Amino acid sequence: MTNKRQISQTLAFLFFLTLFGTGPRIAKANATPLSNAETVLGDIFSYMTDSNEGTTTFRSLLIPFGGRTESLGNAYTGLCDDISYLRFNPAAGAIQKETQVALFHNSWIADSKLESLAFTTRFKNIPHLSTGGYISCFYLPFTEYNFFGDRVAGSYYTESIAALNVSYNLLAGYDFKGLALGATIKAGWRGMPDYTDNDTGAIISGSGLAQSGLAIMADAGFMLQFNFLKFYSSRDPNVRIGVSAQNLGVSLTGFGDQVKLDDPLPTTASAGISVRFIKPIALSVDFVQPLNLMDMGTYLMPSFNTGVSVQFASFISLLAGFSLKGANPRISTGFEFEVAKIRLNLNYTLDLASSLAPVNRISLSAKLLLGDKGRSIIDAKVDEYYQLGLKYYADAKWEDAIVVWEEALRLNKRFDPAIQGIQSARYQIEMFRMIKESLMLD
Repeated sequence: MTNKRQISQTLAFLFFLTLFGTGPRIAKANATPLSNAETVLGDIFSYMTDSNEGTTTFRSLLIPFGGRTESLGNAYTGLCDDISYLRFNPAAGAIQKETQVALFHNSWIADSKLESLAFTTRFKNIPHLSTGGYISCFYLPFTEYNFFGDRVAGSYYTESIAALNVSYNLLAGYDFKGLALGATIKAGWRGMPDYTDNDTGAIISGSGLAQSGLAIMADAGFMLQFNFLKFYSSRDPNVRIGVSAQNLGVSLTGFGDQVKLDDPLPTTASAGISVRFIKPIALSVDFVQPLNLMDMGTYLMPSFNTGVSVQFASFISLLAGFSLKGANPRISTGFEFEVAKIRLNLNYTLDLASSLAPVNRISLSAKLLLGDKGRSIIDAKVDEYYQLGLKYYADAKWEDAIVVWEEALRLNKRFDPAIQGIQSARYQIEMFRMIKESLMLD
C-alpha cells in the first residue's frame, strides 16, 4: 500500500516545482496584492502559460549561478565575459582574460538556495586552450508531518552537480578573433530524505534512496567574435555570437534492481548575441528553446532574455535585465564593482511567478581574479615591436622592420598587422631592387 506520508512528501515537492516553473498562477491566502503595473504585466503574458512545464527532473539545472548573469536577465549565451560562462556556453572558457575562482549564492524561492564554487584558467603554453569546472548544490528544506500536524522528520531535498569544462579558440588572431568551441561533462545526484512508516512512525532506512537519482549529461557550444560598427579603440571584439546546447543526457532513479529511467532532463538549445557599440555599454539578447529528448514532439515554450550593462568607471558597473519564460516575466537589476582583484556582484530580481504574490530574490557572487599568466605583458611587447617596425618602415629601413616584426610574430604568430607589415616591407625591397637593376641597365 502506498505510504500516505510519501504521497504528502511528493505533493510538497510538486508544489515547489509548480512555483519554480511557469505553470498556473498560484493564489496565497495572506498574499500582498500587486500594484496595478505588476498586475497588468502579469496579465499580458498569462496566455503564454506552458502546460508541459515542470515535467523534467533536476530542475536546479535551470537556476543560474546568480549575481552578474541574473542582473543581465540571463541573456548570457552570447556574452560570457566571466566565469559564469560555465552555466551558459562551454565554449567561452578559451576567451576569458584571467584565471578566476568564484563563489556564488542564489537565494531562490520557497527557502531554497543554490551554492556554487567555480574555477577556470587558460594554459600558459597553449593560450587558446582552457579548462574549468564547478560544483554546485541546490537544497530545499523538506519536513514531514503526521496527521496531527506534528513534525516527525526533517531534512533537505538536494541536487548536487559536478562539471568539468574544456574549450579551444580556433585560428584566433588580430583581425579574425577565432571560433571558440567547448564542451562540459556533468554528473548530478538528486538526494531525497528518508520518510517514516505510517504505522510505527519510525524512519524507514533507505526509503529516500529509492527516490533519489543520478544524471549524466553534457553541454556543447561555440562562440564567434568579430568587430562591427565599433566606435572605440580596443583589442577586444565588440560583437559576440554564441550557440549552446545544455543538459544533453539521461537521469536514472532508484537503486539495485529497482533502477529505472527517470523523467527527461531540462535540455535546452540557446542562441545569443552581445554588442558593444561604445565601450561603456554592452547589450545582450538570448533565445532559449527547451527540448524533451525523450519525446521530441512535446512542445515547450521558449524563453527570451535581454540585458544591458553600463560601466561608469573601471571598477563599477550597473546592470539590468528582463526575462520572459512562459508566463513568468522576471525583472532584475544589480551592480558590480571590483576592489583589489576581487569582483563582487549583487543582484535583485522581481519574479512574477504568482499573480497575487511576486517573489523577490537576491543573489550574490564573488570572483577572485588571479591574473592572465603574462598574456597582457606579451601583448604589450608585441605592440612595442610593431610600433618600432613602423618607425623603421617609415625611414625606409625595411630589413630592420622585418626583423622586429618577426620578433613580434615569435610572441604571437597570428598578429596580423606584423604579417601584413612584413609582406609590405618585402614588396618594397623587391621594388627597390628592380628599380636599381633597371637603372644599372640604362
